[in-house]
Amino acid sequence: MLRILAALLAVALQSAVASAQGYPTRPITMIVPFAAGGPADTLARFLAEPMRRHLNQPVIIEDVPGAAGTLGVGRLVRAAPDGYTIGIGHLGTNVFNGAVYNLPFDLLKDLEPIAFLPSNAYMILAKPGVPANSIPELIAWLKANPDQATAGTAGLGSIGHLATVDFEKRTGVSLRIVPYRGGGPAFNDLVAGNISLLFDLPTAATLAIAASAKLRQYAILANKRLPAAPDVPTVDEVGLPGLYTAAWYGFWAPKGTPKEIISKLNAAAREAMADPEFIKRMELQSATIPSAEQQTPQWLADFQAREIAKWWPLIKAADIKVQ
Repeated sequence: MLRILAALLAVALQSAVASAQGYPTRPITMIVPFAAGGPADTLARFLAEPMRRHLNQPVIIEDVPGAAGTLGVGRLVRAAPDGYTIGIGHLGTNVFNGAVYNLPFDLLKDLEPIAFLPSNAYMILAKPGVPANSIPELIAWLKANPDQATAGTAGLGSIGHLATVDFEKRTGVSLRIVPYRGGGPAFNDLVAGNISLLFDLPTAATLAIAASAKLRQYAILANKRLPAAPDVPTVDEVGLPGLYTAAWYGFWAPKGTPKEIISKLNAAAREAMADPEFIKRMELQSATIPSAEQQTPQWLADFQAREIAKWWPLIKAADIKVQ
């Protein structure tokens, strides 16, 4: 019986190796845990075509929206670990949701990292009437007027919401947080002067409207200035070192996907991010493409763990929960 079991195991291992060596032989499904047309879906489609050329197989986008991305990530966790189902996720789906929701899976243990993808650093914006020309002046004004300023967010547990809470904790100010059903309505209300502050993504459209509406652009929540907004200082430069928040993205596969397949998928993602057309598209989105050393599966795994260690205590201390 032991000899039979050993022989069966050897055959299974040989079959897995052969399958990995010949991979891929059919189309690959890329799960996007949000509705079509959103930022994650757009990024996935920008990556799919250059990845197809590298893998010589179609990369089919499957949008699985719902519950802030938990349904799509759960679909990925349950998929066969054969390399034919991968998923894109970000700070919200693969970090925040672990503290906000009671998930039936483990974000670190039940997924295999493939590659770290481009990210968008957030920016601190304010309506023109806010009497502060800099971050130090803003903090002083907020402390002198506690609970009077309002800060819009894209919703409870959103990246902008958590960036606002982090700002409150690090500076000791108190804001009246106003949740919206998406970032668009919150930004529109900031332009209209109905809210005081907003932590938002500095896309080309956002920056253009911010300039025309004379919104105050206080700082980028990163350690480097954005080429699209070279005059806006970083948080390090204005006295808030380390107050970083970015909508970063990554690729994952189901737990148990062979390392040889992960390596091939990683190579496809790297080639896609080096594609000239993809680079142009990221520049238009004010997105930062990670460096070569940041594009490895191990780097994504380590970075995700660091982000969990940073954000989960903050989320739990603020008692942010979604049922």
